[in-house]
Amino acid sequence: MGEALLSSKNQKILKDGFWDTNPITFQILGICSALAVTTQLKAAIVMSLGLTFVTAGSNVVISLIRNFIPPQIRIIVQLTVVSALVISIDQLLRAYMFDVSKQLSVFVGLIITNCIVMGRLEAFAMGNPPWKSFLDGLANGAGYSAVLIMIGIIREIFGSGTLLGFHVIPASFYAAGYVNNGMMVLAPGAFFLLGIIVWIQRSISGYKES
Repeated sequence: MGEALLSSKNQKILKDGFWDTNPITFQILGICSALAVTTQLKAAIVMSLGLTFVTAGSNVVISLIRNFIPPQIRIIVQLTVVSALVISIDQLLRAYMFDVSKQLSVFVGLIITNCIVMGRLEAFAMGNPPWKSFLDGLANGAGYSAVLIMIGIIREIFGSGTLLGFHVIPASFYAAGYVNNGMMVLAPGAFFLLGIIVWIQRSISGYKES
């Protein structure tokens, strides 16, 4: 049973979503949230967990009911499933992490129409069984999360001198004249970092434009 769950085909699904066809560095999807919510690592982590949960959960639900969905209304059904999951996350954040909810603003709600979520439903969940669909959603969410978290770490350290709210740049540095990098708290800083990450990932994987 364990071998079946982690067969070579299933391992490839995980590797594809996380690395080979990473939704951000390969497919260039989900860029808006990568630029908007990564000034603080905590917000980046929460956004990452939320999208991963929605992607994996909606993949499973759509896979389970895919044979009962009339083709004419499949997008409406997909949006309904995704909306239910996103609203649940949004309400939980408002109840228990209100400050983070305010910081993420509309971007939690925009998961409903996120290209990554809808793309995996159309490209994978509609044609594969639940377990494979879960792995696909999990892998793509993890690939998205890895990029957001890397950008969040760099932006918070160099833009604010903190990490998860704790000061990591010594006070002696500031006394010696060190100043936080203002560009890191602006969208161009995130865009610059994202470009570097895309370049590194594609260089390592040997990707070439056809």
